Amino acid sequence: MAHTPHTDWLAAAARAAEQQGPGNLLRIVLIVMVVGCVLTAWFLLRGYSRKDD
Repeated sequence: MAHTPHTDWLAAAARAAEQQGPGNLLRIVLIVMVVGCVLTAWFLLRGYSRKDD
């Protein structure tokens, strides 16, 4: 295996990062989905904690 200088490795990593497609969009969609699930669970479960005296 040939030795690759750090500068070449960093340049290749930067080029690969530019070619990434839906990474940020997918991350945002997943975060919004998780927050939505938590809020939905809170809204549905808060009715069960009320005491009917």
